[in-house]
Amino acid sequence: MTVSVNEQLKEALDMLKKTGIRITPQRHAILEYLISSMSHPTADEIYKALEGKFPNMSVATVYNNLRVFKEIGLVKELTYGDSSSRFDFVTSNHYHVICEQCGKIVDFHYPALDEVEQLAAHVTGFKVDHHRMEVYGVCPDCQRGGGRTN
Repeated sequence: MTVSVNEQLKEALDMLKKTGIRITPQRHAILEYLISSMSHPTADEIYKALEGKFPNMSVATVYNNLRVFKEIGLVKELTYGDSSSRFDFVTSNHYHVICEQCGKIVDFHYPALDEVEQLAAHVTGFKVDHHRMEVYGVCPDCQRGGGRTN
């Protein structure tokens, strides 16, 4: 069963209300963009996508809101070396496959990996909080020579 963008947005807005965070038009737009975007955008990409709708909004506003969303668990920050952080709306546990040529990130699900935390805890004695897995390769667009350049 897939959850619609509107249902995810409603749940996210409800979570903001429960934590006492005011829902501004900018926050609403940033969340909606994150939920509907499958591209794991950077803060700059979010800003550029929304600046026409909110001409007085600054990049700092986007960063500050992303930090708030991250603190309450709505958004994950994906960092990859020197490049800008990308932001992912938290849905279910999923993994990322990343194009080494254009930087595109695509989600994929692999339920069997859910057990990896329990196994790691059992083998090492660690109290495991979370894990992250990334797979690297070349996306279909770049294979055809049509990918974007960084």
